[in-house]
Amino acid sequence: MRRSSLMQPPSHSRSTLARRTLIQMAVRIGVVIALTTLVSYLHILRTMRDESLEHLARHVEERGQREQAIFVLSEETHALIKKAFEERLQTTSQEDPTARFHSMFERRADGTIRTRPQGFDGTREPGVWITPGVKVDTGFQRRVLAAYDVMAQYGPAYRTRHINTFILLTEGVNVLYWPEVPNWTLDVGADYPLLSFEYFTLTRPQEDPLRQVTWTRSYKDDTSGKWLLSAVTPVDQDGQHVATLGNDVLVDELLSRTLIDHLPGAHNLIFRDDGQLVAHPEIKLDSLTGGYNILAPPQPEGSQPGHPTAEQQAHLRSIFEAVERREPGQTVVELPEYHEYIAVAQLRGPGWNFVTVLPESVVTSKAIEAARYVLVFGLVSLLVELLIMFWVLRDQLSRPLQAFTQATAQVTAGDFGVSLETSRQDELGQLARSFERMAQEVRQREEALRQANEGLEQRVEERTRELKEVHQQLLQTARQAGMAEIATNVLHNVGNVLNSVYTAAQLARERMLKMKLEHVGRVAHLLQEHQGQLTTFVTQDDRGRNLLPFLDKLGQNLLDERGDMLELLGDIGRYTEHIGDIVKVQQNHARMPRLQEAVGLTELVEDALRINEAGLSRHQVQVERQLAAIPPVLTDKHKVLMILVNLFSNAKYAMDPIPPEQRRLTVKLEHSAADRVRIEVRDTGVGIAPEQLTRIFQYGFTTRQSGHGFGLHSSAVAAQEMGGSLTVHSEGAGHGATFILELPLHSTGLTHAS
Repeated sequence: MRRSSLMQPPSHSRSTLARRTLIQMAVRIGVVIALTTLVSYLHILRTMRDESLEHLARHVEERGQREQAIFVLSEETHALIKKAFEERLQTTSQEDPTARFHSMFERRADGTIRTRPQGFDGTREPGVWITPGVKVDTGFQRRVLAAYDVMAQYGPAYRTRHINTFILLTEGVNVLYWPEVPNWTLDVGADYPLLSFEYFTLTRPQEDPLRQVTWTRSYKDDTSGKWLLSAVTPVDQDGQHVATLGNDVLVDELLSRTLIDHLPGAHNLIFRDDGQLVAHPEIKLDSLTGGYNILAPPQPEGSQPGHPTAEQQAHLRSIFEAVERREPGQTVVELPEYHEYIAVAQLRGPGWNFVTVLPESVVTSKAIEAARYVLVFGLVSLLVELLIMFWVLRDQLSRPLQAFTQATAQVTAGDFGVSLETSRQDELGQLARSFERMAQEVRQREEALRQANEGLEQRVEERTRELKEVHQQLLQTARQAGMAEIATNVLHNVGNVLNSVYTAAQLARERMLKMKLEHVGRVAHLLQEHQGQLTTFVTQDDRGRNLLPFLDKLGQNLLDERGDMLELLGDIGRYTEHIGDIVKVQQNHARMPRLQEAVGLTELVEDALRINEAGLSRHQVQVERQLAAIPPVLTDKHKVLMILVNLFSNAKYAMDPIPPEQRRLTVKLEHSAADRVRIEVRDTGVGIAPEQLTRIFQYGFTTRQSGHGFGLHSSAVAAQEMGGSLTVHSEGAGHGATFILELPLHSTGLTHAS
């Protein structure tokens, strides 16, 4: 008795039930732990995010209060100095300042007026620089000395607040107290454009109509080599701008406070409302001419040393736009495209925006760390639970199941006398009792199966004989279907040529009807009437004198008509001969291939055109020939002729819907490769839709109502049999079509007809 190949002993390499159960439970518990970790992470993230953003807002507010202190002090200082300067101008309006002025200042060779260097100590007293060309009158001297006295009094007094203090007179005077750069007024060049700098132009009435404290952009002082920010206040007298007082702030100190003191993982920056960048941790403003404006058009990288990169420019613009569109009173704004939070505080005084940028990763990293601890503890708990479950499953399930496995191996080997522990009252005990009953039933069915198998073999043999008979019937049906297709192709191709035969016969009939044979009878009748006096009739009678020239023309006309009739009858003969060739081609298609012969393709194209000449003329189709000189090709002459006749006939019908003056058939013969020749047939007809191009050569497919879809199919098959191909190309409906027949120049294997 044969055994099924599937009944194999159990493999010890397969995973046990206990292992699979442990894996499934581990996966489920792992999913629970993962979900718990995810929920914990989201909760921790939300809590830490709220706390971090609240801390960020407080930090920025506190930093804003600290940073604006220097600006508030500048406003207070300017108010005191301005008041003192105005009072000084009033009290000295009657004094004669000339002697004192000349004792303190001297005119240099470069045209400037400066503090006399003898005994000058710039760390304790202010210096004076006056631009060349200033008219030094008494009023001018009083203003210079008033500015000097005020600076001498308040400059050293406010040294702890500001690095320097200065008063600029509108005539071009700088009274400066700068103890760190004591000789500034002595070293500055004569061409120093004092009145063109922003710290002076900002205080002009048209620039500062409110006459209040204004802050400049960062700029580099060429004399000291330091980058500065200036706070300036205009001073007016009798409605006229007479002076500008101010003090400078070192950009380096501002940067140090802004960039070094920041939250962990965050960074600070400062910019003005007009987009001018004041401080940035990665952009070195001291290397940029005139600083950097965030709102300026993007500049290519490397165009200027220290210029921000394209990424930095885009980042700064995003921060600026976020600050601009925040709600009133809103401190913290989210920047989702960069995964950042920004906090903004506006500094009182210059109105600058102090911004702290906190990456979202700083907030999420703490939450991820907390979630990692949750995940680790969950995995440790999972491992302990799995160890306990493994011990229970091995004792309660694995060992009983191994006994079932051994019993299964016995049954597989044909030993149905299995013995299992049936004393247990649980599910495994029920399974053991059921297994023993199953083994007995399998033994009984095995015997029944053997008997049924013997009867099955006999039925299979009978069915095999029936299938052989059906196969023979199918072969006969296929042969008949092939013969029907051959007959269909014969009728189609013969029909194409018969159309030409019919057309030629009709033309011959029309020629016959147009022959002037009745004139011959009339001439004979005239000759009979004047038979007795033919000479007189021919020479003297008006009708007789015209008779001989008429007979000459009539004879010539009959000769011409006979030539045309002979040519039409010759065409009918060639067409009839071609019908026989088509039949022979189709007959040989069912037997062996035709004998190939050297064929002149130019002559063959002309023959195909002559076969369709009558139809082309009747349809008013203009034929254009582009026939290159091609050596004779070894191929089946009549198959090529059949293909060309089909293509010319289809082109003729395709051009019926268009106006006659647009009907043009182009036939092109040329080399397509070194060993191949191509015949291209192009028409200006209705064209072929793209969805029809893939079906155009299918058997039975046609786009004409009266067509049957045999011609192109049989032509494509014939081209393949000759080792060539027939393809089509069309730009779509209304754009004509081009059929391309490619043939090999030399045959690779000649076959002969029997």
